[in-house]
Amino acid sequence: MSPLNLDPRRTAMVLIDLMPRIIALPTAPHSGEQVFSRCVRLADAFRARGGLVMWVRVERPGGVQPEGSELAVTPAEGDVVVVKHSWGAFGNSDIADRLREHDVETVVFGGIATNFGVESTARAADDHGYSVVLVTDAMAGLDQHAHDFAVEYVFPKLGVVVTTDALLAQLPTR
Repeated sequence: MSPLNLDPRRTAMVLIDLMPRIIALPTAPHSGEQVFSRCVRLADAFRARGGLVMWVRVERPGGVQPEGSELAVTPAEGDVVVVKHSWGAFGNSDIADRLREHDVETVVFGGIATNFGVESTARAADDHGYSVVLVTDAMAGLDQHAHDFAVEYVFPKLGVVVTTDALLAQLPTR
């Protein structure tokens, strides 16, 4: 992998649908708990270096949300919470405004599910002109084939594909 040269102050770590009911789903190639743990690790690293952390959760319109629809973590001070109403976060939320407010140029993605919320939001981020980084072991699909297809075919066309450890090794110290 080529060096990322990320400026954490111009980068957002965007974590998709890390809610108890989604983390509990059967996922592949990583369990929801593995994905959640890696995402928290990434969030801590970005925050420590002055980066923005955004927690995105889905809320379906028109009714009571299922149990476990809250975030699985209490966001830290300075983190941004975005509520989306469709697969992707750009469709019907304030994510674009929030990214602009923080002068973000690069968006790094993790979460569940690879081929639904993560891919949909990453495609839109690319459409909006953001540099996109996709952390493949900090996400999981609802099945192995769906995850692999996104990671091997779609994601390389959107941006840089990386693992948690490789990304953390390339983050500049503050």
